[in-house]
Amino acid sequence: MNAHPRYGLSSFVIALAAMLLLHHALTGVVQAQPLLPQAPLACSDGDQPSGAVYRICMPSANWNGDLVIYAHGYVKPSAPIAIPEDQLVIGGFPIADLITAQGFAFATSSYRRNGLSILEGVDDLLELVDIFAAQHGQPDRIILTGVSEGGAITVLALERHPDVFDGGMALCGPYGNFQRQIDYFTDFRAVFDFYFPGVIAGGPISIPVALVDDWETTFYSETVKPLLLSPTSVVSMSQVISVTGAAVLNVNTAAGMEPTFDRLLWYNVQATNDAREHLGGNPFGNVDRVYTGSLDDDALNQGVFRATADAIATDEIAMNYETSGVLRVPLITLHTTGDEVAPYWQAALYAQKVAAAGSGAFYEHRSVNRFGHCAFQSWEVLDAFDYIVARANARSLYLPWIAAQ
Repeated sequence: MNAHPRYGLSSFVIALAAMLLLHHALTGVVQAQPLLPQAPLACSDGDQPSGAVYRICMPSANWNGDLVIYAHGYVKPSAPIAIPEDQLVIGGFPIADLITAQGFAFATSSYRRNGLSILEGVDDLLELVDIFAAQHGQPDRIILTGVSEGGAITVLALERHPDVFDGGMALCGPYGNFQRQIDYFTDFRAVFDFYFPGVIAGGPISIPVALVDDWETTFYSETVKPLLLSPTSVVSMSQVISVTGAAVLNVNTAAGMEPTFDRLLWYNVQATNDAREHLGGNPFGNVDRVYTGSLDDDALNQGVFRATADAIATDEIAMNYETSGVLRVPLITLHTTGDEVAPYWQAALYAQKVAAAGSGAFYEHRSVNRFGHCAFQSWEVLDAFDYIVARANARSLYLPWIAAQ
């Protein structure tokens, strides 16, 4: 996928790499092998029955019996179906090497489709578990980790398949309320269009194909970005931020706000048509929404783009894409408070679901006071991973309760 869906993901990969390199030293486990494999890694790629592509990597020796599955983030719909290598490599070194060097097996899937692939992602990871078991035997424990869209996949998979997964770590995902995530992306475009009329062709829920094709190569860099970085745009940009609540690095400067516009407009342009097609209709409705926070709310509410959501799309989201908060295996979530892509209220809303479901014993959340999507430090991810591995190792304590449900 292009640079925009990776915002923050490279930070996560760096953190995860450092995490795994330090894991044994910090947990006091004596290493039976060097941190980095000395022999070629035993990886195999293959085609899943669903049409996805999988990768399984085994340690060169001394497999500890555990499997780590990685659920990757969003890939733009027009990309070919393939494992997103740019999300799995740091500094030219595959993260699978780092995971297997610690004794874990590693597996990931491309998913059968790009774009909105949350449900397909869950199904393809379940299928991947079966493929792994057929090739290498049933693992002792399966730890599911996911970032961004993969974070939502992780939470849904753990909630719905506690018989398969022993624990999970979900980072910076839209796991609190998926409908609100859709609304957030589209609201941002609608408010942008009010303050910058006519700049972007089409509308918030209908994106011209030519715009999708040209957005990354020329349109944003040559048309939108220069306009945003103009000193005369600061007030209008700050109005968009004030109304939508999107996080920025610095609300007082165009340069401090532009990265947020870059990322959120990218999602609107690249993801909207695919989501409409996949959900069976337009999921965004704001006919009754009252926008506040601007210098002239009356003018904004009279002039902003309005649309009525298609019930078939919103019903599909409500029935299949929303998490429940019902947990039977341990889950930890990490979220930056200044996440501009999947806002921090996603974490707050999921915590409310967990509390309402009475699942608090299985859940831990850690907030990180920082700007950026998935912008974690290595020790933060390390702590979370150590925690969920320890909880998964003690999963036998929960098995009688799970069986009784």
